[in-house]
Amino acid sequence: MIIVADSSPLILLAKTGDVRLLPLLFERVVVPPEVIAELGAAPALAPGRELASNPPDWLRVCSARGAAPIPRLQPGETAAICLALELGIGVILIDERRGRHAATARGLRVLGAIGVLELAAAMGVLDLAAAFERVKRTDFRISHDLLDARLRTFRDVRGRS
Repeated sequence: MIIVADSSPLILLAKTGDVRLLPLLFERVVVPPEVIAELGAAPALAPGRELASNPPDWLRVCSARGAAPIPRLQPGETAAICLALELGIGVILIDERRGRHAATARGLRVLGAIGVLELAAAMGVLDLAAAFERVKRTDFRISHDLLDARLRTFRDVRGRS
């Protein structure tokens, strides 16, 4: 599967060391140049700057031809949504609430960084509890109680299968 990504999930996955999961889960990750610019501008994040300056083979940069502004969204979010729509890719990797709502309103399926971690854990390539602990040690804005609840749900579902 090919997925279009915004910068926020890439930044979080780079901070936690889990960006390595993306080529295991997706054939290709496509980002617009606006996302590369956001990654390169992250002053405290060397892994994000590395992605921007030396994109790995699985990360493809592609411009959206008609990236019309979407109210209240950053340029990277807007460009990622427009690119996913132009390419006919029905799923987007995006975390910010406004971006998720805008993507959903345009018929895109949304996956966030936490969903990537859960997907990798379901495939058996990641310990979800350890991954969530790494997320908790970052500045990513998510309730620790919500992560704990998702971990319990994941374990309950896996215990029944």
